[in-house]
Amino acid sequence: MVNQFKALNYNDYLNLDTLLSSQSFESEKYGQVAHDEMLFIITHQTYELWFKQILHELLSVLEFFSAIPLSEKKLHSISSRLGRIIRIQNVINQQIGILETMTPLDFLDFRNYLIPASGFQSRQFREIELRLGLSHHLSNCSYGPFSNEDIIYLEKIADQHSLLEFLDAWLSRTPFLEFNDFSFWDSYRSAVEQMLNDDAKIIENNHLLTAEKRRQQLAQLQLTRQGFSCLFDEHLYTSYKEEGKFQLNHAATLAALFIQLYRDEPMLQLPFRVLTRLMDIDAQLTNWRSNHALMAQRMLGGKIGTGGSSGHEYLESSISGKRIFSDLFNLSTYLIPRSQLPVLPPSLLRNLNFYQERH
Repeated sequence: MVNQFKALNYNDYLNLDTLLSSQSFESEKYGQVAHDEMLFIITHQTYELWFKQILHELLSVLEFFSAIPLSEKKLHSISSRLGRIIRIQNVINQQIGILETMTPLDFLDFRNYLIPASGFQSRQFREIELRLGLSHHLSNCSYGPFSNEDIIYLEKIADQHSLLEFLDAWLSRTPFLEFNDFSFWDSYRSAVEQMLNDDAKIIENNHLLTAEKRRQQLAQLQLTRQGFSCLFDEHLYTSYKEEGKFQLNHAATLAALFIQLYRDEPMLQLPFRVLTRLMDIDAQLTNWRSNHALMAQRMLGGKIGTGGSSGHEYLESSISGKRIFSDLFNLSTYLIPRSQLPVLPPSLLRNLNFYQERH
């Protein structure tokens, strides 16, 4: 049988001639070749290649989430590809250490030639933020010095469903909160009230506490009760959500909490892994922004950035308010000890354990 495939060369497959000739020194154009400009260019080109791979994985995850219902097989693929994104983020964060082998004086050898280019012009990084769910922040921040073409593209992305929105819809469809005669919501509320009442008795009966200490601890316990109150009152929760204190809908938050509390059940282990990986991605993004800000301070001190920003101060300020999955992080507020968890009815446990009756 004749081989129908054309013989392939490694260099041609990777298009290495184009790739390896894509490092153009700005300093050379002015007759002052800066040795470390090669490191600067390659590091940022590598960032962009990794951003492209992250988008490749993220787009496939978004496509999976768009399916209703979301099958167990697709959920496994989602978890796997989110895990790959996290691995890539680890590599990206470590790359900053390579860039930091360049000293501030080395950077000054070519820095002025880069004006007004800036890392904030990375369209791919902003697209990653948008597709994850940061779009609702865009009304409060500019797109930076992007070209008109990039702005039109990013605005189109911002109008599409994000991973945060798909997550909200998926969690809201969780079937186990109401199962036959069992209401997780009512059972959980009773368990929380019992836990808080027990805590109050412990404080009141602790003879080692002074009257002032007892008063302080009871006041703190009352604040804890108030923290739970928004979960028990959907209208209050909705009003908080409208104020921006929550991102997920009430039903989605309850579902995520249920998954957290009963994550040891076989059918909930994969959803729990997905939620955990979304938090890991968010944390890695925060780490990248923080590391980037520290590197800018090391290189620039108090100087302005090449893009005209306030340099390190601007990068530092850009970190706050950029958590995408903050509701998932805050679920720990509502966890209760395993010993006080509501006992799930046998019929529900059978569904969560892939149980099949034998005849």
